[in-house]
Amino acid sequence: MADRTTHGTTTHDDLDARLEEHRTELTGYCYRMLGSAFEAEDAVQDTLVRAWRSFGTFEGRASLRSWLYRIATNVCLDMLSAGSRRARPMDLSDPTPVAEARLTARPEATWLEPVPDGRVLPSVADPADTAVSRETIRLAFVAALQHLPPKQRAVLILREVLAWKASEVAELLGTTVASVNSALQRARATLATAEPAGTATADPLDAEQKALLERYVTAFEGYDMEALTALLHDDAKFSMPPYDLWLQGHADIVGWMLGVGSVCRGSRLLPTAANGTPAFAHYHPAEDGEGHTPWALQVIEIEDGRISGIHNFLEAGRWFPLFDLPERLAPPKPESSQPETSEPETSETESSKPEEP
Repeated sequence: MADRTTHGTTTHDDLDARLEEHRTELTGYCYRMLGSAFEAEDAVQDTLVRAWRSFGTFEGRASLRSWLYRIATNVCLDMLSAGSRRARPMDLSDPTPVAEARLTARPEATWLEPVPDGRVLPSVADPADTAVSRETIRLAFVAALQHLPPKQRAVLILREVLAWKASEVAELLGTTVASVNSALQRARATLATAEPAGTATADPLDAEQKALLERYVTAFEGYDMEALTALLHDDAKFSMPPYDLWLQGHADIVGWMLGVGSVCRGSRLLPTAANGTPAFAHYHPAEDGEGHTPWALQVIEIEDGRISGIHNFLEAGRWFPLFDLPERLAPPKPESSQPETSEPETSETESSKPEEP
């Protein structure tokens, strides 16, 4: 297999390069397992360090890729041994009427985290593989995965997302094919009870979805609540981690934005992509009046031509560097005024030229 190597002819630089080839797909796997972009990157770094240190024991009976997945799985299972799982606000409570809304923060480790597409979606030629990869990093799907025990989670991701054979998963986990098939069956049953709704992925968006997002930006930046309401599903969800509050429906979302949320007037949105879906970097007007500064990362969910979810991840100082977003937006340049046009003047020489006979 292409992944196999003769240890004696592999230099450190060669090994580093070969390990790095797998970083993105391993990060996607660890993110689905852990629900945290930062923990996923830590897990992958630990995986690559362990692989580098123990490469001399790699016998080449399996591919290097399979070996790395074995190490990554063990790293994730160790990290999940505490038994905690990450969630969205709507996984923990019922929606709160805006009249009763209170902002109560929970620890960072409580929340499912957004992830940049580029960190977890490897470049692949097959559009079907790309679609599966995007669909399975959506917030709702990763949140559903968190309901599974860690080993069932690994089995389902390896079998259903990465399309590994049952025998390959059994070898990776050091168990039997029958055990893998049983775990997969139980995982499917659990996931069916928390089946995530479908949402439009960020690539490619059709013309209608692009127009919807353009109208959303115009409505949000103009703070036009009537226009915004027209873009939302009747039961649209609005959340704001690290606060456990979440709202549902036009009246409560608009009520919040016209009340406590009115600090967002005058904001600007910069498009990006997170969890396979459209997203925006949300910038507030700067306190010094010069431009806009980071406020939140908005992950947008679209269903049936309308917006079904606006998930605002506050603590922008954590997310904006991860997404390679600007630290500040400069004030928009004033429109340059066009010089007035007038009829060309006739030069003195031309005006004094004698008429031709």
